Amino acid sequence: MSDLILPESMKKGYENFHFAPAQRHDGVLYCSGQIGSGETAEEEFRSAWQLVGEILNEAGLDYSNIIEFTSYHVGLQEHMGTFMKVKDEFIKEPYPAWTAIGITELAIPGARVEIRVRAG
Repeated sequence: MSDLILPESMKKGYENFHFAPAQRHDGVLYCSGQIGSGETAEEEFRSAWQLVGEILNEAGLDYSNIIEFTSYHVGLQEHMGTFMKVKDEFIKEPYPAWTAIGITELAIPGARVEIRVRAG
């Protein structure tokens, strides 16, 4: 049996789009991908990490509990330096496993990154 993790700020998305921000199963938190917002890539990336933080907080965890994350990038090569700079504001040593994948588009038009996290 899994436990739904649903921050108050994400209830509307849960109801409208029928997916959980996260589920905890056997002590591992599986987070759906988070897409941030902002005028610049830096603002968007920071916003996405802040959304991840909301989910972690709701589950009683923080960024140090991240085991692994995957980031999906539109314009991977163009934005990697900025993404890594912002990521380092949130993720500290010991670093989790990470896979970065370049893609052509995301569910939200114009979005540049989606971050999916596993934590425990």
